[in-house]
Amino acid sequence: MRSGVIAQKLGMTRIFTDAGEHVPVTVLLLDHCQVVGHRSIEKNGYVALQLGAGKRKVKNVSKPMRGYFAAAKVEPKKKLIEFRVSADALIPVGAEITADHFVVGQFVDVTGTSIGKGFAGGMKRWNFGGLRASHGVSVSHRSIGSTGGRQDPGKTFKNKGMPGQMGNVTVTTQNLKVVRTDPARGLLLLEGAVPGAEGGWIQVRDAVKRPLPKEAPKPGAFREPGAAPVEAKPEPKAEAKPAPKAEAKAEPKAVPKPETKTKAPAAKGKSKPKGGGKK
Repeated sequence: MRSGVIAQKLGMTRIFTDAGEHVPVTVLLLDHCQVVGHRSIEKNGYVALQLGAGKRKVKNVSKPMRGYFAAAKVEPKKKLIEFRVSADALIPVGAEITADHFVVGQFVDVTGTSIGKGFAGGMKRWNFGGLRASHGVSVSHRSIGSTGGRQDPGKTFKNKGMPGQMGNVTVTTQNLKVVRTDPARGLLLLEGAVPGAEGGWIQVRDAVKRPLPKEAPKPGAFREPGAAPVEAKPEPKAEAKPAPKAEAKAEPKAVPKPETKTKAPAAKGKSKPKGGGKK
């Protein structure tokens, strides 16, 4: 059994497949998710990993916790959660788990705290039908009605749906598909909705009802302490193609003009006398 990860919910977006279909996804951020401690059978009675995520200002950390983080040689974390693992799936203390811990196409279970909606009535909280909207009811149209029996059983059973606080509870959503991973930026894209508000902390584990893919790394994908982070690959820029050179048009050859023959002027003869020339 592998370890899960602690992620922060950034929000939802969509991506397009090659077929042109859009898939709604939730974007999760692995914010320096590091192993802070181990739990062993000899000392604690069970095997687990304690993970921490998010950076916390040192001035806001108590002195005992400062010493705890210093012993693990990790920066103070905002969130600490334990994940039960098998004995052969332990990861060294100080290692940072990366987003490629999960593979594309894998199914995962996510756990988060749902958005609190405050005090809600029975119709909103439990989808009750309410009372009649017209005849026979005054002022209490949205009440829940009777909550128990008569003398038998003489009480209200536990877990009876009643008005109360709605939301703000731990919710687990199973079998969400991993659509894309980005180890360089620490992003994990899951198909569908994830419980909790934006900025909330989410636990992501391998699905318990689906088999683990063979290509999934074991005991996990992580970066050793002190290793250089993976650099994001720059997107290839489209090279500007040089404009095709205009072929030089051959200048038309000058056509010689045909020589025009000039007529020689006629010889001047003796002019005839005016008047017919009769004597």
